[in-house]
Amino acid sequence: MQRDRGRSVLMKFSICNLGCKVNAYESESVASLLEHKGWQRVPFEEEADAALIFTCAVTNTAASKSRKMMHRIRRNYPDAIVAMVGCYAQIDDGMLEDAQIIVGSSHKKSLPDYLDEYLENRKPIRVLDDLRDTPFETLSADGFDSRARAYLKIQDGCNQFCTYCVIPYVRGRERSMAPDLAVKEAKRIAKNYREIVLTGIHTGRYGREHGVSLSELIERILDETPELARIRISSIEITEIDEKLIELMKSSGRIARHLHIPLQAGSDEILSAMGRPYSTQEYYDKIEHIRDELGDVSISCDLITGFPGESDELFDKGMEFVRKCRFSFLHVFPYSPRANTPAAVMKNQIDPRVKKARTNTAMRISSELADEYRSQWTGRIADVITEETEDGYTKGYTSEYIPVKIFGELPHGILAKVRLERYADQVMYGEVIENETD
Repeated sequence: MQRDRGRSVLMKFSICNLGCKVNAYESESVASLLEHKGWQRVPFEEEADAALIFTCAVTNTAASKSRKMMHRIRRNYPDAIVAMVGCYAQIDDGMLEDAQIIVGSSHKKSLPDYLDEYLENRKPIRVLDDLRDTPFETLSADGFDSRARAYLKIQDGCNQFCTYCVIPYVRGRERSMAPDLAVKEAKRIAKNYREIVLTGIHTGRYGREHGVSLSELIERILDETPELARIRISSIEITEIDEKLIELMKSSGRIARHLHIPLQAGSDEILSAMGRPYSTQEYYDKIEHIRDELGDVSISCDLITGFPGESDELFDKGMEFVRKCRFSFLHVFPYSPRANTPAAVMKNQIDPRVKKARTNTAMRISSELADEYRSQWTGRIADVITEETEDGYTKGYTSEYIPVKIFGELPHGILAKVRLERYADQVMYGEVIENETD
């Protein structure tokens, strides 16, 4: 029970998450904290005493969505407390003044206290720290959407300063969860979930200040959570995939055989302009080495289209490289200039219509690559962790992150051996031949 100006009442809150997996983890962590203090969660855009919007600043579109959500809540529920949280809030560009509470990229754990403080004195709260020396903020999340998969944020911040990216400015320098605490949290999660997704802003840089590597942490989690079916890495840079990680993936059947490795551009000219720390040849050689060791592992990537100076020839060159890499799918983003980044003032900015056309081309190629990769699994047997039931099918994902639909209703969060029988509309259809309930 919360207290609003002396009245003991049940307070309701809602959460909107507009960002990445890190945002999802942080928003669920804050939701858990509020529920433990007696707040009741309701779906976002239902009437609530407080609406928390976890913002994103990666693109102008994401920032615009954050503002629109704020204005929508203020318009529909003028008495609600609006808290703007996270990356876009950290920018503090003066566009969020309608929010009663603004909390940037630190002190999210204190949001329940800030809400209580606002209810007590009705004065705006602004928490926007200098992030250069901010320690890792440990959060603990409980309420994910399914019993199948939970996220564990083990790292925050970035030191890379790519020319297009605002994240180092709004997330601060690299910092990591202490290894013992990360293992403890993984053990807690493993009691209720079958898969843990290790996530961070720059996940592959985990543990540098603690003298450990990501692969060493994964090895510890595997050893200390025998009940856990699968560990998945949300994203990792090509320069941070070490031989120990490859060997662990090769020897353990419990690390997801899927690596999401940001590429961003398929030409050396654009990679250099972006400030990316590798060439196309270095990237290609590494993923081929990974395939030599791990066979038909799934490799996907991020790709930015329409970066300043990207001519038609360089774009075509990039698409040729993407096809050569045989990705299992792409996450495609049109370049979005962010204030105070070097790329925003570069010459030869690309017309938005050209960006849109190139984005559509890249997305079409992504669909083709996904078809090529997934269809080759027809007739094979794969381990699927079940997640949800819809329209008479139980849906889950293989270790390679291939979506699978199984006819009939199965319990959620079980590991099933499935014969993959048919591929259509980028989904595999299969039949269970063995599961944990048999």
